[in-house]
Amino acid sequence: MNRNKMIEWILRLGVAGEFLGHGVFALQGKEGWFKYFEGFGISNPDTIISILILIGVMDIALALIVLFKPVRPLLLWMALWGVWTALIRWPLGPDPVWDFFERWANWAAPLALYYLVGGRLFLKNKKY
Repeated sequence: MNRNKMIEWILRLGVAGEFLGHGVFALQGKEGWFKYFEGFGISNPDTIISILILIGVMDIALALIVLFKPVRPLLLWMALWGVWTALIRWPLGPDPVWDFFERWANWAAPLALYYLVGGRLFLKNKKY
């Protein structure tokens, strides 16, 4: 296996593990995450659980997809989702800003994998 393929597989496993773990937590209705919904005015526990189930299914599906075949648009979605979920921890919850920084790998790993599997840099429209 060449070096780039090995790096790709390490990133695929890391991204899949992250999304699988978060997906399972969402399906379990992790109560610690309720505060982030409340920051958007969603306070009904049943509504939050319903949304978490959808998120959980989505995250687990993405984890499985990235293991079988990394799909570039889905990798971009994973990066955006990762930065969004990291970003909301600070202003919407009681978490310190360092919780945002701690979760940089949640968006950086899918973004790195995106470029490694042939994603394009939007500004220059060149393949990297």
